Amino acid sequence: MAFGAKKIFPIDTKPGKAVGVSLPFNAPAVFNSTYTTKDAIRNNLINYFLTNKQERYLNNDFGGNLREYIFEQINSNTLNFVESDIQSLINRYFPNVKVDKISIDQYPDTNEIQIKLDYHILDTGINDRIQINFT
Repeated sequence: MAFGAKKIFPIDTKPGKAVGVSLPFNAPAVFNSTYTTKDAIRNNLINYFLTNKQERYLNNDFGGNLREYIFEQINSNTLNFVESDIQSLINRYFPNVKVDKISIDQYPDTNEIQIKLDYHILDTGINDRIQINFT
């Protein structure tokens, strides 16, 4: 019996087969493709959190709705609520992603919030980090 065996997604073994689309949409053919599970999940998380509720046609519940916090007063209660909101949304919509650390930095002089999300994909050993800035 093997201990600590890692699951490899079958799509990752085919280097010429695209898994998803990359952000931002600015390639010569409108978008670039992603070819690994790590890149696909990274782009899915960024897309999810930069989308507001009611913004996606025929899928009104899609989106992290983080832009609603832009005009909120920046204090520890708000930051704690944002952190718990991010954690619950990932648990609900990305069950194969486990959050390791969420750090939220605030810059009140420039009215900016920077969210850093460290996570790993279950059963794969893939670790990654995304950073989202709101101004």
